[in-house]
Amino acid sequence: MHIGCPKEIKPQEFRVGMTPNAAHEAVNAGHKVTVETNAGAGAGFTDEDYIAAGAGIVGTASEVFASADMIVKVKEPQAVERKMLREGQILFTYLHLAPDPDQTHDLMASGATCIAYETVTDDRGGLPLLAPMSEVAGRLAPQVGAWTLQKANGGRGVLMGGVPGVGPARVLVIGGGVVGTHAARIAAGMGADVTVLDRSLPRLRYLDDTFGGQFKNGYASAGNTADLAREADMIIGAVLIPGAAAPKLISRAQLSDLKPGAALVDVAIDQGGCFETSKATTHQDPIYDVDGIMHYCVANMPGAVARTSTIALGNATMPFMLALANKGWRQACEDDPHLLDGLNVHAGKLTYYAVGKALGIDVLSPALALKA
Repeated sequence: MHIGCPKEIKPQEFRVGMTPNAAHEAVNAGHKVTVETNAGAGAGFTDEDYIAAGAGIVGTASEVFASADMIVKVKEPQAVERKMLREGQILFTYLHLAPDPDQTHDLMASGATCIAYETVTDDRGGLPLLAPMSEVAGRLAPQVGAWTLQKANGGRGVLMGGVPGVGPARVLVIGGGVVGTHAARIAAGMGADVTVLDRSLPRLRYLDDTFGGQFKNGYASAGNTADLAREADMIIGAVLIPGAAAPKLISRAQLSDLKPGAALVDVAIDQGGCFETSKATTHQDPIYDVDGIMHYCVANMPGAVARTSTIALGNATMPFMLALANKGWRQACEDDPHLLDGLNVHAGKLTYYAVGKALGIDVLSPALALKA
């Protein structure tokens, strides 16, 4: 199979879809790899690194899209990239379709087969291709939140760990999954007073057994969430419903109850955000003020640490990428139902229920898509 990796063009996105190691693995398996020039520069990989791995280098994204059987990326294809997709081509990347009807309709119109990293599953019910970026984003969230809290940035002017005689920042993490757990660990490590909320009692028991000495936890009822939000200096939104739009956990009306200058860090912004006042921002202009509350809603947080993120993502995606190349998408998905869970669009049809529900689009069963 001919695998293509274009340079990411979303603003301030420095990651790359394939590492030189992944290219080397694909070439060794008998496949052809083409990479757009300077695609890996933001993550510290040179064209020479890819050439040494056996990949070819071309000058433009259009050359990559025109020649490759499978496109491997990081972020969802932008409008100009979607126009270059063609019928029968495989797209393997993050998609986050539920809050993005324009992208969804464009992908359906392209006739391509689109497999989303964020909905591929594993035998434990996890999301193995989302997890490494969730780990990165979770660990970044307290760091960027602490910066947002600085008075010069519009925040409350509260130091995460406090100092002797002055108490630490109070941090509320809503969601106890991968993002929330990593966020809570880092925030607690910075000396903050941290509480994690979740609706799963088994998850709360796990957090209590594993991290009871580091941070507190509580049940995420609406009342409890509102009470703790009023006391928080920083609120980290870390709720995920796989493939679906994120639920709104803090309303605009509630902002008046929060401490002036409190920081809201919305890690769920890729799925539409879990605060009603959230809107996607970039690393270049990451924060904004609504009613005196500072919002940090960068849609590609892991892009800030592009080398760490690229290597972590490449480690996770490589086996699936090789399976798709070695077997073709149909056989690979037939052999691995967890990879089939990643199928979002095929031959003009939407194939992921949560996206269809969010956007009001009829959905074709992935099992039927295999036979189509």
